Amino acid sequence: MFDSPIEAYCRQFSSQPSSLLSELERTTYIRSVYPKMLSGALQGRLLSFVSKLVAPKKILEIGTFTGYSALCLAEGLQDDGELITVDSNPEIESIARLFFEKSTYCSQIKFILSDAADYLAGNDTIFDLIFLDADKRAYLDYFNQLIPHTHVGTLIIADNVLWGGKVLDLEKNHDRDTLAVHAFNSAVSEDVRFEKVLLPVRDGLTFIRRIR
Repeated sequence: MFDSPIEAYCRQFSSQPSSLLSELERTTYIRSVYPKMLSGALQGRLLSFVSKLVAPKKILEIGTFTGYSALCLAEGLQDDGELITVDSNPEIESIARLFFEKSTYCSQIKFILSDAADYLAGNDTIFDLIFLDADKRAYLDYFNQLIPHTHVGTLIIADNVLWGGKVLDLEKNHDRDTLAVHAFNSAVSEDVRFEKVLLPVRDGLTFIRRIR
């Protein structure tokens, strides 16, 4: 799932990230404690591609990290659109803000340093596209909080839903994070308000589209 020969082959024959994104990836590996949290080139191109198909006016990202996925998602924004990205970790704020300011989307990206649950409880904005990549133990709570912020047609993308493959053996892997990811996957699969598909891209992406 991570850095496999198949993924490398896929990257070779996919569109390439911008020089700014490549610079951000290098910076993340130099300055971040957990650089593998970065979405990376292949997943980033997929996020960009999907965002361009949706052509959202309002994007929400829960979990900014160093800003790579936000910049990819912003590529599909309408000219008057806005991307709001929320993260509670002040240690990554300087990197994310620096690269947002360098990008052509600087006026369209709003970084909010806050607990995501508090942010969601404090506003009633409806979003067209949502990317969930934050605390795995809170995934199901976030999902339930996000529903009032969606309309029919809203697309939610959830990252790390395979959790390193641990969800395949819950008897062996019964730590809180793995069980939380599995509970999220189960709840989403049973929710008739959404159609969904889980793809084995990197650590797993679930595409969740509201249909009622």
